[in-house]
Amino acid sequence: MKQTRKLTLAAILVAVMLVLGYLESLLPVSPVPGIKMGLANSVLLIGIYWVGVRACFQMMVVKTVLLGFMLGNPMMILYSLAGGVLSLTAMSLLAGRRGVSPIGAGIAGGVLHNVGQVAVAMLILQTPSLIYYLGILMPVGAGMGLLTGTIANMLMRHLPPLKRIEKQED
Repeated sequence: MKQTRKLTLAAILVAVMLVLGYLESLLPVSPVPGIKMGLANSVLLIGIYWVGVRACFQMMVVKTVLLGFMLGNPMMILYSLAGGVLSLTAMSLLAGRRGVSPIGAGIAGGVLHNVGQVAVAMLILQTPSLIYYLGILMPVGAGMGLLTGTIANMLMRHLPPLKRIEKQED
């Protein structure tokens, strides 16, 4: 993919992630802190397949920092970056592996996102007992990862593959 097209697509995906992140902040899923749908992760998962892992890490950082400032919560940036790095690493390692669909990658990403956030909370708050919170967050992360992976899988099936678009235009 040409660099300009790749950059343009990455910028569009970041914009979509920012909109989804903002909408999620308006619609709390649960009264339990830290539980949200993570719909932006479905866009990030699509990005792994379409623009590559390196661009996705950059997209995740840009989205996290911008959303943290947009929502007026700079502390959120630390938690989101930790969760995002672990989540994206897992999804990147699983994406494209034989027998692993975007749904499986999404589940792993959802679980590890919560692990990263709890690890940072344990360090910042100096509260090791927060590890028990993973008993709630890991199954919820798996469920939300199932949702985001399913959305990514459906979108990738219904949107035309980029390689095909490039061949038609060239």
